[in-house]
Amino acid sequence: MKSLPDGYRALVIGASGAIGSAFVAALQADPRCGQVIGLHRRSEPALDLDDEASVARAAQRLQAQGPIHLIVHAAGVLHTAAGMPEKRLAQLNYRQMSEVFRINTFGPGLVLAHFAPLLCRERGVMALLSAKVGSIGDNRLGGWYSYRASKAALNMLVKTAAIEVQRSQPQAVLVAVHPGTVSSGLSAPFKGGEIGRPATAAVADMLAVLDGLRPEQSGGFFAYDGQALPW
Repeated sequence: MKSLPDGYRALVIGASGAIGSAFVAALQADPRCGQVIGLHRRSEPALDLDDEASVARAAQRLQAQGPIHLIVHAAGVLHTAAGMPEKRLAQLNYRQMSEVFRINTFGPGLVLAHFAPLLCRERGVMALLSAKVGSIGDNRLGGWYSYRASKAALNMLVKTAAIEVQRSQPQAVLVAVHPGTVSSGLSAPFKGGEIGRPATAAVADMLAVLDGLRPEQSGGFFAYDGQALPW
């Protein structure tokens, strides 16, 4: 991350997942990174997206340690115990929609609220993993109702937060990022192991994109290859 100062501090939320752990490993391997903090349900401090108080506590603990230059939110779900992604309207149910939105939208919204103020004012980058299927303009196949809608809502939260944050932190960059199809537990039921690529490759691409983003691009939606995606 050449755009960040030597000894920069990085935070990865959702660090126990395939992509989150790959972010932690990549940042730890960067000789210019001074500290990498990984948060998840079993970390210290713990962060549970279903527990608003834990999000607030984790942010307060880290705030006392100083500003953070890079924040990556890598947690999310595609399918839950309530069921697989809905292919038809008839499959929509409240329980599944609620679970998906809690993790993909409401939790990241709380992360934005509590962690965006921790960004370094000189150069701070915050990226939340979204998905191309959350693009309304790019939706050509339909299906996957809850997942698509939760990611579209997440994109709106990122866009809106970026407008507010830039008023007080003009050098901040807040973006939604599409990692592409990655071989992970999330994509496994959908041939992710066959058509996906290693999390390490996706993370390397996303870090390169984040490194090159400018403050005027804050609030954008970008793919792992740097392409700007439609809302």
